[in-house]
Amino acid sequence: MSTPGPGSVGRAAREATPHAAHAEWAVSDSRRVPVEWLEVQAQTRIPELVPIRHGRMLVSPFTYYRGAALSMAADLASTPASGLTVQLCGDAHLSNFGIFGTPERHLIFDVNDFDETTPGPWEWDVKRLAASLEIAARDNEFARKDRTRIVRRAIRSYREAMREFARMPTLDVWYARLDIETLMPRFQSLLDQERTPSVWRAINKARAHDSLQAFSKLCDVGDGEPRFISDPPLITPVEDLVAGVEHDLVMESLERMVESYGESLDTHRRCLLQRYRLVHLARKVVGVGSVGTDAWIALMLDRDLGSPLLLQVKQAEASVLEQFTAPSVFTNHGHRVVAGQRLMQAESDIFLGWKRSKWAGSERDYYIRQLRDWKGSADIRGMTVAGMVLWGHLCGWSLARAHARSGDRIAIAAYLGKSDGFDRAVTAFAQAYADQNERDFDVLRDAVDAGRLLATMGL
Repeated sequence: MSTPGPGSVGRAAREATPHAAHAEWAVSDSRRVPVEWLEVQAQTRIPELVPIRHGRMLVSPFTYYRGAALSMAADLASTPASGLTVQLCGDAHLSNFGIFGTPERHLIFDVNDFDETTPGPWEWDVKRLAASLEIAARDNEFARKDRTRIVRRAIRSYREAMREFARMPTLDVWYARLDIETLMPRFQSLLDQERTPSVWRAINKARAHDSLQAFSKLCDVGDGEPRFISDPPLITPVEDLVAGVEHDLVMESLERMVESYGESLDTHRRCLLQRYRLVHLARKVVGVGSVGTDAWIALMLDRDLGSPLLLQVKQAEASVLEQFTAPSVFTNHGHRVVAGQRLMQAESDIFLGWKRSKWAGSERDYYIRQLRDWKGSADIRGMTVAGMVLWGHLCGWSLARAHARSGDRIAIAAYLGKSDGFDRAVTAFAQAYADQNERDFDVLRDAVDAGRLLATMGL
């Protein structure tokens, strides 16, 4: 008996799970109150930083959505799926895409956050992206017809790109990337300084966002060697957190971790890392969903000329998806993040690596990367309708390319088909889930007002 080809597998999956099924969103009686998920996550986070996380989530329904990846993972687990799996980003909202530099010094657009990466149903990433666009468009007070166009265009971009990748040789899929200079012409009709100013500024400013720019902003270059500025609780130098013998132990542990994580790099990049020496460390509050995890910035100086290199050392916990899919095959969650990033991104940071460290009485997994390397992200609040259409288009293409590298692109393309049935269904899901997100946002606000959760605003 012959084995069915990937195209027939995709078509069979579509018969079992029709496109229209993806429009469904209904709250089950067993749905956990989202506030409870936040309380669960708070148990493993730095207590004094947790209120900052809640405060950032309370800024708007969109910032709430950014921090509610665990709650949505539980919701997505109850939705229909085709049975086709890929390496998931796990948190594919529109702010987790952006522009950064490759080792060859090209600017590319790609997914850029992988804290939750793990294998799972490809639809979960697509639905999280679609809902994020609908929610962000509502925050920007765009008209319903414009919101529908934004979301549907992004999903169409994903579908058409996946079908394009299905026709390409495997090696060409792995070489594919959205290079700003060479591939941008395909999006040129949408790129305009007047119609899409936020995206235009992000592209033009990306090259300025590097270690030198971060150094000038975050460091004091007075007498002696440079040091990170103190701006608690957002930036706290290591000596302000612990003193005396404990300070020496923490500094020694972190210094040893930064130096030894080079074992996770390729030989030539390990040699490059050894050209730098660690001179200072500070804890830095980052993001929305990540607030409360252990995150540090490390100031390295070139041993020859003293030029700066800033690394981010970020704690990696279990992916929020794992309890709804399967436990990670990696024993170190920093390794999980790095492996997922290298699999999904067209090009990854040359200093991207991982390490486990034991200090303060516990073992923690970390991944390490450059703090900034020609990074640019669009101002979501400043986006025009055309700008969000363009950004969603870029996100859809990039997500399809990332999925095509690890999943059965031919089967997924066959499942998606030529019609816009899937696009319309996911757009309907995004609208329904945006309504749910607004209700959940109100629940968080009520919990803070009632004193169940603490929130620090304005940080």
